[in-house]
Amino acid sequence: MSTMSVTTENETTQDLPTHEVLLTDNAAQKVRDLLEQEGRTDLRLRVAVQPGGCSGLIYQLYFDERVLDGDHVRDFGGVEVIVDKMSVPYLSGSTVDFEDTISKQGFSIDNPNAQGSCACGDSFH
Repeated sequence: MSTMSVTTENETTQDLPTHEVLLTDNAAQKVRDLLEQEGRTDLRLRVAVQPGGCSGLIYQLYFDERVLDGDHVRDFGGVEVIVDKMSVPYLSGSTVDFEDTISKQGFSIDNPNAQGSCACGDSFH
């Protein structure tokens, strides 16, 4: 049986390795706004990939209070972005942005490592 080490919200993420995922100023501000609305300063933005979708991999973007063994972290003006060890090579050089226009509202990931995606745009390979 394997065990998974978890860092609690009171422990530091300073000693974790960094990753090469960028968070735009718009996305960082939206994350700060959402956390403020929820009254949660203990959450981090987790960006990950997992098997699925019609092209093989799908993006995961969610708030997480955990820091797991192998996580990589990077701070963007007080917004910590966490990427798990398995996802780091798939997301290296990616940019997470937030758009709020008439035609689109939400987070998007521009990933230079994606060689193709499906028609729905939710998965890539």
